Amino acid sequence: MKVYFNNSCKICKAEIDLYKKEKIDYINWVDITNNDTAEKETSRNSRQLLRRLHVKDGDNVLQGAKAFLHVWKNIPKYKILYNILKLPIIFNLFSFGYEVIAFFLYLKNKKQLKN
Repeated sequence: MKVYFNNSCKICKAEIDLYKKEKIDYINWVDITNNDTAEKETSRNSRQLLRRLHVKDGDNVLQGAKAFLHVWKNIPKYKILYNILKLPIIFNLFSFGYEVIAFFLYLKNKKQLKN
């Protein structure tokens, strides 16, 4: 499983660093900053990768709130978040909240996009 995240975003990096501390061997953390390989592996452009968290597991690419759920499902310490936030009504609220926060982080960090 590969998790594609923006390592140059201080908030994104801080959160991913918490997950990395759990040392899950089968999770490969991939910085999307100026990463053409990440674009090819996910079939997403740099703008799309910067806009949301992405996870590739096999041939399946998840993004946004669904990607977070997949990460949490695979980290024992965070599985409780998965179990709570996967519930349909709660997931819809979580997904909406994620999109709002991700949009503002995107605006803050879009200057790093290559033109």
